[in-house]
Amino acid sequence: MGFLRVLSRQIPIFREMATLVTLRNGQKMPQLGLGTYLALEGECEEATKYAIDIGYRHLDTAYSYNNEKEVGKAVIAKVAEGKVKREDIFLVTKLSNIHHEPEHVERACRKSLANLGLDYIDLYLMHTPMAFEFHGDEDTAPKNSAGEILSSTTDYLDTWRAMEPLVEKGLVRSIGVSNFNSAQLTRLLANCKIKPVSNQVECNPGINQGPLRNFCAKNDIALIAYSPLGRPHYAAKDPNFPRPALLDDRVISMGKKYNKSPGQIILRFLVQLGATPVPKSSNKERMKDNLNIFDFELSTEDIRVLESFNTGERTCPFTANKTHVYFPFHDEF
Repeated sequence: MGFLRVLSRQIPIFREMATLVTLRNGQKMPQLGLGTYLALEGECEEATKYAIDIGYRHLDTAYSYNNEKEVGKAVIAKVAEGKVKREDIFLVTKLSNIHHEPEHVERACRKSLANLGLDYIDLYLMHTPMAFEFHGDEDTAPKNSAGEILSSTTDYLDTWRAMEPLVEKGLVRSIGVSNFNSAQLTRLLANCKIKPVSNQVECNPGINQGPLRNFCAKNDIALIAYSPLGRPHYAAKDPNFPRPALLDDRVISMGKKYNKSPGQIILRFLVQLGATPVPKSSNKERMKDNLNIFDFELSTEDIRVLESFNTGERTCPFTANKTHVYFPFHDEF
């Protein structure tokens, strides 16, 4: 399974067992997490508390999601209740595009820690390789009068070099990247002291990231899958949006075969590919379903069918950033 090293010790998740991925530095990451992107204010804290109650131990947020405080409050509350210990939680957050200049990096990390109310971050990701101009901590997507993103040419290598001391100072346990292509990862690997443990990218049946998954596996970089279900809430509103696989009759039939939901089929597919999906949901039943994928295995033929959905079409294409000097999606992978 490439970079995955399955531990003999596993952690309970809902009624089943979730594999732990051993990262290149020895840190353990549960192979399924809770995404919090677009979690509504007031909803995120309660959803995260419930997630911890039913067994989620991998929580994914970001400075630019504007919900670090709610995620942190949920963790602190559950630690205070004795439901979990802090070390049981694998918490991920991300350095915003506006904080790429080296002089901003540590301050931004400490700001995230203050938002979370925690002493350390388990995994700190550079959210994208693309820097934006800094116009204050609250403006995470600065635009000009024409509504265009104000880009900066800050080199992601300089940003990374400012992230490395965060590990040495104990502010974060691991550092990684998000939305990097293979060429950017190659350049980073050749010019760093601390190698990235992970790359978080869009990964679902519509864009299963085969070449990038192989590249990451060869370089001991864990691939974390955001938008693993293909953003069905967008597809429901826009008939021109890429149709997610979980609405396809073949996936629905697979669900009946395995007595699972289409969403569970897709998450299991990604786990068998070696990815770590972080589906976002605040619906209690779907949150339970998303965890309950470790008691079955898809057949080789069913994997082949799910691989046939791959078109390479992104549901998160970053269209507004196409002219950025470090735009990651011009390359094949």
